[in-house]
Amino acid sequence: MGVIERDPHTGHGTTGHEWNGIKELNTAVPWPIWAFLIATVIFSVVWWILMPAWPLGDTYTKGLLGADVRQNVATDLKSAEEKRSIWASRIEKEELSAIMSDSELMQDIRETGHALFGDNCAACHGARAEGGPGYPKLTDSAWLWGQTPDAIFETIRAGVNSGHPDSRFSQMPAWGRDQMLDRKAIIDVSAFVKSLSDANKGGNGSPEQLAAGQKIFVDNCASCHGSDAHGAHQTGAPDLTDNTWLYGGDAASIYESIYNGRQGHMPAWESRLSNADRKILMIYLLDLGQNSP
Repeated sequence: MGVIERDPHTGHGTTGHEWNGIKELNTAVPWPIWAFLIATVIFSVVWWILMPAWPLGDTYTKGLLGADVRQNVATDLKSAEEKRSIWASRIEKEELSAIMSDSELMQDIRETGHALFGDNCAACHGARAEGGPGYPKLTDSAWLWGQTPDAIFETIRAGVNSGHPDSRFSQMPAWGRDQMLDRKAIIDVSAFVKSLSDANKGGNGSPEQLAAGQKIFVDNCASCHGSDAHGAHQTGAPDLTDNTWLYGGDAASIYESIYNGRQGHMPAWESRLSNADRKILMIYLLDLGQNSP
């Protein structure tokens, strides 16, 4: 049996391990560590007895307290649904003016509407409803089918080019691809359309080109967009005199829209969202528009 080497300063034996001249002392585990370990073991045993803990095939030990987290969650969800049904019923029955003047109810609508929009609409329109190429911005006043409460609700319900029996339908012809207009005519009418919303009217083409483009517009485009080019909510034709463009307002984008046509799509939400949820979304969007900078 070897002689245990002892540290000359503390008198403790060493373990024989040494790192860079530093020797490990063979000291006892401090009592606070023992106390902590013992308390942990006691707590574990008590927890195993009181709470669900051990699996037993297709079941588990229930514990003396009979705690059931799943049941707690189910109870909480039921309670939340009961509370929601109270104000959701009010939303379905009350007039819009009464709803929007009720600050407490509007707070519920903003919270629920934000979640509904994020789950169902944000993928296309963006998390802040700012839209993007091919997807309209919902915080301004340039609504293709109208910004009245009834118009918004109906668009959400039936969709656009959705296949729903009551779907809104809108399609811009492919004037170039289908050879209804030649290249020069498309260039001329593109210049005219661009001039409608461009403050620098004279920078979009010669007076002769703009005059030619205007005639082409009147003959081919005015039936949908109107003789004044202000569009029509009845057909979803956009206003071409503002500076809001769904597919881009530069010369190349306008040419592309006229040449290849456009046909947007929005799903019908009638079978996916309840009547109350669709109304919440409608009010949420109206509120967004009112509070948008």
